Amino acid sequence: MFDQIPAEVYLIVSTVGAFAMGLLAMFIRTKSAKKPATVKKIILPPFFMSTGALMFVFPFFRVPLMQILEALAVGILFSTVLIWTSRFEVRDGDIYLKKSKAFVFILFGLLLVRVIGKVVLSSSIDIGELAGMFWILAFGMLWPWRISMLWQYKKIAAKNKSAIPT
Repeated sequence: MFDQIPAEVYLIVSTVGAFAMGLLAMFIRTKSAKKPATVKKIILPPFFMSTGALMFVFPFFRVPLMQILEALAVGILFSTVLIWTSRFEVRDGDIYLKKSKAFVFILFGLLLVRVIGKVVLSSSIDIGELAGMFWILAFGMLWPWRISMLWQYKKIAAKNKSAIPT
């Protein structure tokens, strides 16, 4: 089924999809900064994204172990930039994600690097395998970032709770 569609079509569709998802992430991040953060809002996105692992049921998307490790390493490296730009603050007794002008540029920059990487690597790596690698990269980027956010959130929540007289 997947072999009948030219690789260029997959590359174009996945690149457009990556930009659309990146823009959606920027929009959601900007909108979410206006509402208080919660543990649920921090931990649910990685769980929702984990359903994407079902792609590996199909041999077309399977990735060799070495490429899994490479994609995870790059994802973790990229997550450090997101961790660096994600900070919380207490406003009106609630915890909010601080607005960061740099975040939008960093997220767009990471997206651009991923898209360029996909275009360059598509000539030497099968497109299905490449899709799997980039999902692993994104997953490897999301989990450390969200774990860091959860740790920061809990630290601020504990500090804020102890400051409120009972």
